Amino acid sequence: MTIPSLPWIELAILTTLAGSIIVSRLRQPMRAARWGMIFSGIAFLCAFLAWLNFYLGGSGERLAWSLQESLLGRRVFELDELSAPLVPTIALLHFLTAIATARSRMRYFSFSWSLASESIRLAMFSSKASWILVALLVICTIPPYFELVNRRKPTRVYVVHMLLFSVLLIVGWAIVGGEGKSVTTHGWEIIPLMLAILVRCGTVPAHCWVTDWFEHASFGNAMLFVAPLAGVYAAVRLVLPIAPEWVLHGIGLASLLTAVYASAMATIQRETRRLFAYLFLSNASLVLVGLELLTELSLTASLCLWFSVILSLGGFGLTLRALESRCGRLSLSEFHGLYQRTPTLAVFFLLTGLATVGFPGTLGFISTELLVDSAIEVSPWIGVAVVAAGALNGIAVVRAYFSLFTGAQNPTSISLKIVLREQFAVLVFSALILGGGLMPQPGVMTRFRAAMGIFGERKALIEHRSGARESAVEGRHGPSREVVERPDSDRN
Repeated sequence: MTIPSLPWIELAILTTLAGSIIVSRLRQPMRAARWGMIFSGIAFLCAFLAWLNFYLGGSGERLAWSLQESLLGRRVFELDELSAPLVPTIALLHFLTAIATARSRMRYFSFSWSLASESIRLAMFSSKASWILVALLVICTIPPYFELVNRRKPTRVYVVHMLLFSVLLIVGWAIVGGEGKSVTTHGWEIIPLMLAILVRCGTVPAHCWVTDWFEHASFGNAMLFVAPLAGVYAAVRLVLPIAPEWVLHGIGLASLLTAVYASAMATIQRETRRLFAYLFLSNASLVLVGLELLTELSLTASLCLWFSVILSLGGFGLTLRALESRCGRLSLSEFHGLYQRTPTLAVFFLLTGLATVGFPGTLGFISTELLVDSAIEVSPWIGVAVVAAGALNGIAVVRAYFSLFTGAQNPTSISLKIVLREQFAVLVFSALILGGGLMPQPGVMTRFRAAMGIFGERKALIEHRSGARESAVEGRHGPSREVVERPDSDRN
């Protein structure tokens, strides 16, 4: 199969950026929605072709030009083993969210801001340049602020946490960048970066911004902001290669406590949005736990779980969003009996919800199994905590299913069945979740290669630090003297 080696990543980023500008000028919600779907679909196609081109080794005709080389003088946005499957997955999530937007919700969902955010995320997840990544992580927090302003919702909680995240991130990387990129010796200089990651991922006690965000933002944009796990990407690119082990273990401990706490909170929630927020917090924390255990198996498990969380939480969020578009915000403290009126959404709710907790046959099963095995190898107590978090999440999902889809029916003359566009989104997510669960080997192998690449980078930086230390010692004390044994004939 031959694919032309066009600058697909640049095209995807520019398509969404241009689409955001064009859609913002359209005043009719239906027209804006139609063009938003078109631009998002083109961006997904470009991202998908970039993924294919990466794994096929660029077998197509190589063009002599590149937008990045022409404008920036070097390649800034490109795929590697870590980001290759993440970029098209994020583009697919945006595309399916746009397609599954109900007509009644099109005036509340900003397609312009969604395309702008997609452009930033595609650039961020395909960037390896440190300062550009830091800048994009900060810029990515701006569109959600305007989302809250346009909806006339309170912004204080969100602004305080994102401002804290941005300041810690910039200051932390300025300190680390000033000392040169190598594995740090003491670790104090990387503490601001560690705190920034914990704030962005919603680690306790800096988790209240997540529930506040889901309470006041539109469900579509709220889900798109958290589902890609941008904080985890920042941890992998900026912290994991250079942090000493005690810093990583500190992040892992805080994340483990957050995972158990959030899963316990998910079991007692009375609203669907808060349930989703706590499920996100628990799953994001479990991904961080796998990263910070710092073994080959745990890192592979974490990267697999990361990919699974994007798809399962994305599908779960679209299901809750479809239910909200029909019935408004739903309470979990009563039984709604929705199964008879929308059985497809009921099945998809259960499928995506159980995929988030690693149910056998789904994409999350192999990820959870690998994470539990790697956690037990490090410490049985960590393994027990990971299992407990997954079990509590499963209880929360099943409880929500019974509350929403079982019980006495409330007769209504309005049909609640899903439409063709929603069916398409449901089928795509179902195929990916079940296909990845039944044939996990290709995906696991790509994540294993990405894990080995991260370990290789960390090892190279450790050797760089050791070499720099030896050079400094030689500079202070002179070259080391070697004792050379002379042969007996010379001694005589």
